[in-house]
Amino acid sequence: MTLIFHASDLHFGAEDSAALHWFAARVAAERPDAVVITGDLTMRARPREFDAALRWMAALDTPIHVEMGNHDMPYFNPVERMLRPYQRYQRMAATLDRPMTLTDTAVIGLRTTSRAQWRLNWSKGVVRQSALRHTLHALDAAQDCPLRLVAAHHPLVETGTRGTALTHGGNHALTALANAGARAVLSGHVHDPFDLMHQTRHGPIRMIGAGTLSERLRSTAPSFNRLTIAGGDIGLAIIAMG
Repeated sequence: MTLIFHASDLHFGAEDSAALHWFAARVAAERPDAVVITGDLTMRARPREFDAALRWMAALDTPIHVEMGNHDMPYFNPVERMLRPYQRYQRMAATLDRPMTLTDTAVIGLRTTSRAQWRLNWSKGVVRQSALRHTLHALDAAQDCPLRLVAAHHPLVETGTRGTALTHGGNHALTALANAGARAVLSGHVHDPFDLMHQTRHGPIRMIGAGTLSERLRSTAPSFNRLTIAGGDIGLAIIAMG
């Protein structure tokens, strides 16, 4: 059996210290094979926020797959956002050098953030063709793996939660991912957990969302997802802080 903890929306700068300590204690007690964090590590992409997120993640002492969220791009520096939007995040992520070698599961990223969009709200998701091609290529390269998961920040279609993703290109992406053999898409952004099966013309694909470990709560207490993978099946328990 493979055990994965899926968390999201840490929002260092508006983090919930008690929730982060609680999650770290659960990691120490259960020793998951991997932790997947689906974006919004910071609140405003400040260097000190990335430094704090990195220290916390490194202290978990477990392999981590991390994705970028819309809050992880420069907020106060428009020039840097346009010219080098991923530099601060990539500098931080490059130091998380813990190879993820899961025997039965591959975790593959899909970027859903954008430095700018043709709409006023740039916090919402978008799947560009270049990002989708990159993910589909990685899925093909991992086709010998019994179970392949995709990790993205934004839900690719709406999930009925209080928060919305409004992801452009998400429906098309889900269809392509299902056709490529992805079993599920892990995401965050809406700060409430969910577990849905989405039907495409190439068959179903599961959508699993994690809540938040920050102070920016919506309808759910701080929480994370506990995924157990065995025999090609994905078991899910949503673990909320009591």
